[in-house]
Amino acid sequence: MNPRILAVDDDRCLLDALRRTLCRRYDLSLAQGPEDGLYALRECGPFAVVLSDLRMPGMDGIRFLERARELAPDTTRIMLTGHGDLDAAMAAVNEGHVFRFFTKPCPPDVLVRALDAGVEQHRLVTAEKELLRGTLRGCVKVLLDVLGLVSPEAFGRGERVKSLALAAARRMGLAPSWRLELAGMLSQVGLVAVPQEIVLRRFRGDPLTDEQQAVYDMHPSVAAALLGQIPRMGEVTELISRQGDCRLGGECPTPEAALLALCLDLEDLLAQGRDKRRAADSLRQRWEMREPQALRAVLEALFEESGYLPERLPLDRLREGMVLDADLRDEAGTLIMARGQHVSEAALLRLSRLRKSFRLPGEADVLRPLAPSEGATPSVEERKQDDPAPPDGPPGPAGA
Repeated sequence: MNPRILAVDDDRCLLDALRRTLCRRYDLSLAQGPEDGLYALRECGPFAVVLSDLRMPGMDGIRFLERARELAPDTTRIMLTGHGDLDAAMAAVNEGHVFRFFTKPCPPDVLVRALDAGVEQHRLVTAEKELLRGTLRGCVKVLLDVLGLVSPEAFGRGERVKSLALAAARRMGLAPSWRLELAGMLSQVGLVAVPQEIVLRRFRGDPLTDEQQAVYDMHPSVAAALLGQIPRMGEVTELISRQGDCRLGGECPTPEAALLALCLDLEDLLAQGRDKRRAADSLRQRWEMREPQALRAVLEALFEESGYLPERLPLDRLREGMVLDADLRDEAGTLIMARGQHVSEAALLRLSRLRKSFRLPGEADVLRPLAPSEGATPSVEERKQDDPAPPDGPPGPAGA
């Protein structure tokens, strides 16, 4: 298969000349102007090389190639320019925007050699990233396999944390993040160094001695030490190593860190035998003032399957579609609205009138209907941009 080249110029005659010169050697696409070029990069890529003129109306070649680098960072960039534009072209090269530049008219044999060099540069870049991606994926899979063998309970906990954190991230409108996915899966990997008796007691919610607690609390730093040896895992390692500080009241540096800490707290509460509602109440007490957006997203993800989130709301915040989760009574005990009753326009009007004559409580326990998660599948460009070597996908469970 011939290498894919994208040529961008506002001069149709020059594009036709390039087609005649290059079409037999390359899989050549032509774009008349920078906007068409950006569209081709978004919709028709990937390309090994993009060849652009410098002087184009609306957007010059330097700006176009900057945008091209954002859309397709692995694509090699080459510029054609006139003699009067040498300073601008050299600046673009020095700033890292382009691989090579040539003055027009450029002899065909010189241009072909430059394109061949650009194709080889693209091959080297992509091969290195594929090697790094494979290395990263293999290392992560080994760690997860070991965790699954040593402590199936810890492995399962990590899987649950990962799933809930990703669902909460979608509800927060965060871009899909392989870092959060791996941080959830690997958040428990340091437990391979903790005696399993301590791990099981902790997961059952049994009390630990001060010495046992100190041993258990070492697991994030153990995980950080293990992951610190793997390329491209710095941000994942940071998320995992900071989980203890964030959960103990320290600052959560990113929304992802807050989500991870919240999900781990929730796991602990559920392990202690609390049902979802009691666990949600405990989370609200701990996190509502610190991370209200992350808390809301985690609770919505937790109750996503049921379609309703239990909340206690002021009466003036009740809305149509909500359902009473407990009887609403006045100060004398008279039933105003029964548990399970749907809040309707008529019910809201009645409450408004009753509040003038009866001493009603200030709040009501309700079930708020959840909107569907608005998470979207990322585009190829979104996954590549600023994300040079993620795994191709999450490794399978141990033994898979």
